[in-house]
Amino acid sequence: MLGVTPGFTITDGAAVIGVDEAGRGPLAGPVVAAAVVLGGAIPPGLDDSKRLSPARRARLDEALRASCCWAVAVVEAEEIDARNILIATMEAMTRAVARLAGALGAPVGEVLIDGNLTPEGRCPGWGWPARAIVGGDASVPAISAASIIAKEWRDRLMLEAARAYPHYGWERNKGYGTREHLEALRRHGPSPLHRQSFAPVAQLALL
Repeated sequence: MLGVTPGFTITDGAAVIGVDEAGRGPLAGPVVAAAVVLGGAIPPGLDDSKRLSPARRARLDEALRASCCWAVAVVEAEEIDARNILIATMEAMTRAVARLAGALGAPVGEVLIDGNLTPEGRCPGWGWPARAIVGGDASVPAISAASIIAKEWRDRLMLEAARAYPHYGWERNKGYGTREHLEALRRHGPSPLHRQSFAPVAQLALL
């Protein structure tokens, strides 16, 4: 998914893209990456999505997607199992940046990524200067924006999935391994959206 604000321009000739992901740790559902170039009107109060209340995060997500250029990429559980979660996360980041870079109409000066790793050398499709910033989701506005958009996007996907698979409480736990989710796994077994390679799911096959 891609959003380019009408009339958006890169003022200094090269875009700086912030990137973050949501959903590395859950037992079910996809990993989602967002790539963002902020516009001139940056919504106040950007922060690491995990430190924002759900209501505040939802308002910021709406404001960001209306004022900046952004792209989202989703890598589903099946691909996570096939490639492992690290490579799947790097692939989601690569796809998100590729979509955004293709729509900007300007060169990419640098991609700023939350954490201590980048897709450079890990994903064949990566082709932009990249810098990893530990804690960037709380200190770099473009990464904070990506954190918020990725988190809200994934939460919406999990709410939709909860309607199709109501046993697991995904509307509350978003696929994370809460007591409620683990008990439902033991009672009902895994769904097609569970990550079969993650230990709590894989161990069910041994019972």
